Amino acid sequence: MVQAVHHHRPTLKQQNKPFKSKHASKGSLKEAAKGRLANTTPKQLSATSTASQLRQNRRNQLKQAQTHKRHALVSATRIFNGVDGAPRVVAIVPLTQDVDPRNTAVSLQESLDVPTNDIPDSGIWRLSADRFKTSLQFVTVPYNRFYSALDACKVADYVVFALSSEVEVGPWGDTLLRALQAQGLPEVVTVVSSPSPMDTKSKPGIMKSLLSFIQYFVPSQTRVFDLHASSDKLNAVRALCEGKPEDVRWREGRTHLLGESVQWDDGTLSVTGVVRGAPLSANRLVHLPNYGDFQISKIMSAPLRKHSKGGHVGGMDVEPTLLAEPDEESADSLVSSNDPDDMANEQTWPTEEEMRGAPGDSEIGDDAVPEASKGTTPKAVKKIPKGMSEYQASWIIDETDDEEGEESKEGPEEMEEEEEMVDMPIRDEDDTEMGTDGRRSVAFQDLDMEEEDKQLKTWRGRKREEDDDLAFPDEIDTPMDVTARTRFQRYRGLRSFRTSPWDPYENLPRDYARIFQFEDYKRTERNVRRRAGEEGYGIEPGTRVTVYLKDVPQDAAQGHGYPFAIFSLLQHEHKKSVLNFTVQRNTEYDGSVRSKDPLILCVGPRRFRVNPIYSQHTRGGGKGANNTHKFERYLRHGTTNVATVYGPVVFGNQPCTLLRETENPQAPDLVAMGTFRDAATTRIIAKRVVLSGHPFKVHRKTATVRYMFFNSDDVNYFKPIQLHTKHGRSGHIKESLGTHGYFKAHFDGPISQMDTV
Repeated sequence: MVQAVHHHRPTLKQQNKPFKSKHASKGSLKEAAKGRLANTTPKQLSATSTASQLRQNRRNQLKQAQTHKRHALVSATRIFNGVDGAPRVVAIVPLTQDVDPRNTAVSLQESLDVPTNDIPDSGIWRLSADRFKTSLQFVTVPYNRFYSALDACKVADYVVFALSSEVEVGPWGDTLLRALQAQGLPEVVTVVSSPSPMDTKSKPGIMKSLLSFIQYFVPSQTRVFDLHASSDKLNAVRALCEGKPEDVRWREGRTHLLGESVQWDDGTLSVTGVVRGAPLSANRLVHLPNYGDFQISKIMSAPLRKHSKGGHVGGMDVEPTLLAEPDEESADSLVSSNDPDDMANEQTWPTEEEMRGAPGDSEIGDDAVPEASKGTTPKAVKKIPKGMSEYQASWIIDETDDEEGEESKEGPEEMEEEEEMVDMPIRDEDDTEMGTDGRRSVAFQDLDMEEEDKQLKTWRGRKREEDDDLAFPDEIDTPMDVTARTRFQRYRGLRSFRTSPWDPYENLPRDYARIFQFEDYKRTERNVRRRAGEEGYGIEPGTRVTVYLKDVPQDAAQGHGYPFAIFSLLQHEHKKSVLNFTVQRNTEYDGSVRSKDPLILCVGPRRFRVNPIYSQHTRGGGKGANNTHKFERYLRHGTTNVATVYGPVVFGNQPCTLLRETENPQAPDLVAMGTFRDAATTRIIAKRVVLSGHPFKVHRKTATVRYMFFNSDDVNYFKPIQLHTKHGRSGHIKESLGTHGYFKAHFDGPISQMDTV
């Protein structure tokens, strides 16, 4: 018998770890690789290279970054350095009534040991801060001057908010802070400038409360300076004189100039100041707030007098020289709208039969209508645009519709034409530019009792209409005194709101031919900015010049109390087009905001009156296959909508605010804020109306519906349109029942009597 050999299980064998050298030589690594290269991703390469950097390399990187930041800071503040440097513009804005902006400027000037006797009560003055080797230019804004504060902050490098330790900030100051926050703020310094100093015990609590308040609007604030303490006054001036002012995004690539002296002579306005922002070109138009756009006739130098070695102003006057003049070929024109040519449209030549059948001039005049025969109905004359067919003309209503009830249609979904955008034709900018002075406000009109009662009922019913529209969006009741096919003949039924075809150029009003349309708006903006950078000429920032503007009204030079500023425009920014803004309601405003309500639009340096209409904002910027967006009757809280207006072209993501005028012209309500979206003239804004009916009798998939129409002709007219229910069923009208608008409908599934058609 052979003895069996015992074998251990292989799992019990000891497995020793293979030898791995942490410090393998380069030769051994190359021999192991056998010429193969590792396929590493870019992230692995960057991580490997970062990990393998030596300490000296990391130190060099940090040093280079530090040097780069230092050079950037020096180049950004070089415009302010030296005796002849440009002054830092400081706007002093009081937020309470007991704060005097002049006293605030005096307190800041006292910390520099400079006499304060020559400080004017209002306006602009320059202060030399020799201790910090720079100069300041104060712009004081009186309390309750809303638009002056907005304009001052547009051109300022620093904004000083003056608070009070005794009076709280009221609704006016709160609205101003929200408007400035939406407009874009430069560097902010907050001070307490009360008439009397604070009590020692209560001072820490008051300062902490004021800091918490200002941080809600300007989170970057870390300290509030008390101007009754000498150390805080010096620190506040140091914050203004040192460092780099924060840039405002919408001012990038644009030139602005704060007028130190303004003179008007025979239609020519001369504005003297320091060029800031981008180089100033004489070929571009400039915008004067509240007055419009103007051309530059010439730009002259305006150097200050040279200082002698003793510090006194000597008699060394430097003669002004001509710096730039506009080029006739390259200069922008003031043409803002097109002149439509009616002869460019399609012309139909009359046939010989039509010419023979035409009555003579002696029988009937050109515009006369023949009298109707006795016992017949007089012929109604309907005015329609040229070139419109009979089918298109049948959609036009002879009588003016009451637009109060028109909103939307789930059966017939209709897109109103672009004429619904603004309830006014395009006018010259002089008409739309608003005057912010109280003297330009509308005079009071004492209404009679009948008109007063009518307006009161309208005001009370408006809130009720808004609540109904929120509860039953787009639903309206079919009128009983007017047939539905007449009431809704301007609407059409669409199977799909997003994909059904719609021609954006169908039946446009004649005024729509006056606006400008861009083939590719974004590409045009890139080309305009690229050409502005390639021109390579212009007055460099920091140069003190005198700009001469042509054809300016004399009222522009008499705007005392305003910070007088001019802004350069990019090419094409004077032309009129359709502007779309993405806006959101102000959470603190509780009033009703309806489409076509008159508002004041502030966008970039412009401010003008508009009647915007609102439409849905598609998330992600999508516009669907037909670029159709649903008309919104009201601007509501918590949702983002698109406001559409006629206005001059805007380039860049400009911030915008919508204001509503009140009894006090200098205390408007902030309605909404947002940013500029695009200048799309083919964006279709469609009104949508839902007609609802009640299922009177139900048998499985068939139902008898009533209260949607009130005569059989309307049922037959709307028969091709698909029906929907609240519970998701879809169907169609089979036949009309009787003469009172009842009809039989068939659906794709069983329908409940609790449903709504």
